[in-house]
Amino acid sequence: MRAGASLLSAATVSERNLRLWAAGLAVVGIGVATYIAIADAGGGAPACLAGGHGCATVANSRYSHLAGINVAVFGIVGYVVLLAAALARGDLARFGGFVAALVGFGFSAYLTYLELFVIDAICQWCVASAALMTLLLAVTAARAFRYVGAGLEEQAAADLLGPAFRGGP
Repeated sequence: MRAGASLLSAATVSERNLRLWAAGLAVVGIGVATYIAIADAGGGAPACLAGGHGCATVANSRYSHLAGINVAVFGIVGYVVLLAAALARGDLARFGGFVAALVGFGFSAYLTYLELFVIDAICQWCVASAALMTLLLAVTAARAFRYVGAGLEEQAAADLLGPAFRGGP
């Protein structure tokens, strides 16, 4: 066995663990986005934990709403979709989660660009959400591309052999 092969085997994470990580990150993301949305709905801004007014500046900018809806609401929807994909099995869930994370990552990158170069303020909660989405992109990409087609062999055998494969009569 090659030295590189053993390293690759040791680094391979089970799909179950990737699904658990994705689900956990999505739940935290739902919490972060919900906090931002609730703060906005209450007429305020998320509290900056390290002090300063970055969160208020970002929350009060014209970029914090899209079509009259706080962008955090889109984040909640995205994280819920990612949670559903993490809980589901099969290639559709794998690639659906990857695509959702890719879209979320792109939107987070755009919002981060606006914070840095247009609004000239940083919201810690927005950065946390962007970091979570980046991690979700990595986890869903690993799941999608490492486990594509997983389970198809068993399904093909079950379809071919019928009840005998499933232990039936």
